[in-house]
Amino acid sequence: MPQASTASRHAHDHDQPMTHKQILEALSGLLLGLFVAILSSTVVSNALPTIISDLHASETAYTWVITATLLAMTVSTPVWGKLSDLFSKKLLVQLGLVIYVLGSCLAGLSHNAGTLITARAIQGIGAGGMTALVQTIIATMIPPRERGRYSGYMGGVFALGTIAGPLIGGAIVDTSWLGWRWCFYVGVPFAVVALVVLQRTLHLPTTKRAVKIDWTGATLVTAAASLLLVWISFAGSKYDWLSWQTAAMLGGSALLWLTFVVVERRTKEPMVPLHLFANRSIALAVVASLLIGVAMYSGTTFLSQYFQLARGDSPTEAGLLTLPMIIGLAAISLLSGQFISRTGRWKGVLVLGGVLTVAGLVLMGTARAGTAYGLLALYMFLIGAGLGMTQQNLVLSVQNQVARSELGSASALVAFMRTLGGAVGVSALGALLAHHVVTYIAQGLKGIGVHATGASSGAVPKVSALPQPVRGVVEAAYGHGVADVFLWSAPVVLLGLVAILFIKEVPLRTANAASPVEELAADAGVVLLDDDLTGADAGPGRPATTASQGARG
Repeated sequence: MPQASTASRHAHDHDQPMTHKQILEALSGLLLGLFVAILSSTVVSNALPTIISDLHASETAYTWVITATLLAMTVSTPVWGKLSDLFSKKLLVQLGLVIYVLGSCLAGLSHNAGTLITARAIQGIGAGGMTALVQTIIATMIPPRERGRYSGYMGGVFALGTIAGPLIGGAIVDTSWLGWRWCFYVGVPFAVVALVVLQRTLHLPTTKRAVKIDWTGATLVTAAASLLLVWISFAGSKYDWLSWQTAAMLGGSALLWLTFVVVERRTKEPMVPLHLFANRSIALAVVASLLIGVAMYSGTTFLSQYFQLARGDSPTEAGLLTLPMIIGLAAISLLSGQFISRTGRWKGVLVLGGVLTVAGLVLMGTARAGTAYGLLALYMFLIGAGLGMTQQNLVLSVQNQVARSELGSASALVAFMRTLGGAVGVSALGALLAHHVVTYIAQGLKGIGVHATGASSGAVPKVSALPQPVRGVVEAAYGHGVADVFLWSAPVVLLGLVAILFIKEVPLRTANAASPVEELAADAGVVLLDDDLTGADAGPGRPATTASQGARG
């Protein structure tokens, strides 16, 4: 009898819905941690041209400072997601913050591009933990039907971090007694405060069970993604696109991905639960996240180059000039979240978001160095609004169809594909930008009768130091080159929109996800302990598929 009473009380505490006040208290630390993760990538966006110039690095290094963070976030996200299904989510999110702080300190001490890229990768590991775990913890606390309301808060924090980051970074670079190194130190106090707040406010039940981490899968996915990105970064400059190096790297990456799939199918605790792809809607949402990630990360990366290198604005001015995209993302994310919570309808929001994103990218593809800012503001607002409608709601559509025991892996899977798309997109589009800029500069210099010697060096120029005729050529080249990047992004995101169109809209649940065993137990009036639920897990194949079917029903 005492054991039964304890079981009932334990289950009651586990399933008792949190009040709005309790949720907001728990969210305070989570959203602060998410702000830190966003800040780590956005604070350098407007400062990076100055940083790369000071370190005497190339356009390839410029791209890799960003790509290294995205790659680390990409490959670490599924690891964090799987760990969150096995260990204390609170402890893991705090560990992610500690790793972020270490990477930030190392980045601030960097004296060459190689050290900076390594430090940014460490930052990315910590930020990957925050990105994956915040969404997972929110999904654990809040039912899908109510989650749109709180996803709007996440969108607001994302927008705040995206607004504040470039402004803070630009102001730091423009302040002579600070210097660009403080772009990396500035996030440390926020991370420390987030650690304290999380310790005081976040209280989640921990399921204890025997664990086995799929380190083989983690190693394979890291190697496969890294090899692909290395190929994209250097193809066309270090070697031809059609060369033996290309064949070796693409073939090696394909072999690693194939090996990864084979290993994951045979592993009891796979890093990426492949059976989730058996659900067509989940598979399509994952594909859409991959493709839309290209626009999400490319926009913030290349807009700073556009305003500083094509229009001659300072880092602080560049941050202010990108506000229309951030305002669009923040406002529309909040409004769409409220709409979804009130109506329970999310498919139309996703479709409209995809349409707006594609339209904004196509219009930005027409921009040049002298394009009127009013038009640029409209184009950026459309991109931001589209991203605000899609990025969080794709996660919501997946979380709505999985068992509670796999919320971490499912959420991380969507984030993994989004950051993978961003990493590949930034790397590929950065290589495309470098190639086009060199071509346009050579053509422009020839047009004014100047020999193009050194134009193909690939170094990021300090535009303000160039003589006026040459400066005009360089600004025009970057304006045209960045526009080409957005234009090439449009068909990629269009494919993501096609995937969204085929997603089946499943009504949002009014309770948190439950495993098949929990659903059967609830129907029979039986209360189960976490250990009972764990013991009933029969493996990586059938249970979650059944849960998804139950959710669809």
